[in-house]
Amino acid sequence: MTFNPTPDSELDASPAMTPIERRASGTLAFIFALRMLGLFLVLPVFALEARKYPGSDDPVMIGLAMGIYGLTQGVLQIPYGLASDRFGRKRVIVLGLLIFAAGSLLAACADSLMGLLAGRALQGAGAISAAVTALLADLTRDQVRTKAMALVGASIGLMFAVSLVLSPFLAGYVGLSGLFLITASLAVVGAGVVIWVVPAEPLIHTDPQRGGLLLVLKNVALLRLNLGVFVLHAVQLAMWVSIPAFLVSAGLPKDQHWQIYLPAVLGSFVLMGGLFTLERRGYLRAVFLSAIGLIAVVQLVLLWLTSGSPSVAQMGWILFAFFCGFNVLEATQPSLVSRLAPLTSRGAAMGVYNTLQSLGFFAGGLMGGRVVKSYGSQGLFLACAVLMLIWLAAAWSMAAPARQTP
Repeated sequence: MTFNPTPDSELDASPAMTPIERRASGTLAFIFALRMLGLFLVLPVFALEARKYPGSDDPVMIGLAMGIYGLTQGVLQIPYGLASDRFGRKRVIVLGLLIFAAGSLLAACADSLMGLLAGRALQGAGAISAAVTALLADLTRDQVRTKAMALVGASIGLMFAVSLVLSPFLAGYVGLSGLFLITASLAVVGAGVVIWVVPAEPLIHTDPQRGGLLLVLKNVALLRLNLGVFVLHAVQLAMWVSIPAFLVSAGLPKDQHWQIYLPAVLGSFVLMGGLFTLERRGYLRAVFLSAIGLIAVVQLVLLWLTSGSPSVAQMGWILFAFFCGFNVLEATQPSLVSRLAPLTSRGAAMGVYNTLQSLGFFAGGLMGGRVVKSYGSQGLFLACAVLMLIWLAAAWSMAAPARQTP
């Protein structure tokens, strides 16, 4: 087994990316962007467009069809990660993208809500996140890995913002079935990029000890990060149960919400550059804990604002602060997982991590709806703040990992 993302050993301590690292980071971020754009394009209009299908008179079924993707993805992240350890990252990624494309085509051809549900479930079966992040970790050194992961996180955030603008426009021309056809095309393009553009894998996947899931599950530092990603994405999804209503009450119509989301996301990216400088200077732990605390403060501010009527400007600054904390954690957490995991079990570690991420989405949606129904937005933001503070307490004893020696 070898680990050599750069042939020039003199660059090992350099904070600058090598050409191979830049190519790997750019192409794999592009893969994530294509896949997430395909996913996000559907979400803003799914609940409305799905009502046009037979069997859509049950809102529970619409919600299930919308969320089944996250459930199947969560179930399959660990098997995909283990498979990438054993059979190779690129093979698993291409297979997952083709399954995602097949699910998109099935949904595009659906003539009932059950058909949409089946297509969404098959889309989720293309659970490539663990394999992609493991490959990115294989192809980058510790010194630049957070930067590489930040590119992936930025691509996801940017696609979310772009989808808010494009989705209603495209749906008006091609409908929901047309959006699914677009997602299928994006997945096929992504598979081609993996085959012909992404750098070759530096690891030889023949070690019989690869895929040590038990080693991953016994690692306390990894368990702490898995708790974190679960809480982060549960809070992210839960708070969006009330955020759109807040923006409407602030005087911003639904079709103009992107005017708040897009600047908040893009502005947070601008500040990400400082993260890499602070990491090189040994402040990774402080930045990580500060980001958790920042999101906790955001939840408390939102809780305070529920007693009155927030302005558009206030909501803009609050969401900007949220995305600053969120993007820092999205970049640092997978980087830390890849550095803490045994080299021979990196895919398994990313599989567990991404499983908890998907389950966080699922729990956040369930929690958000139920808490708002029973206790209102005040109860929701209080619950989110408590979750973030629990995570902060659990993460307080963390230490920045030492660099791995191949």
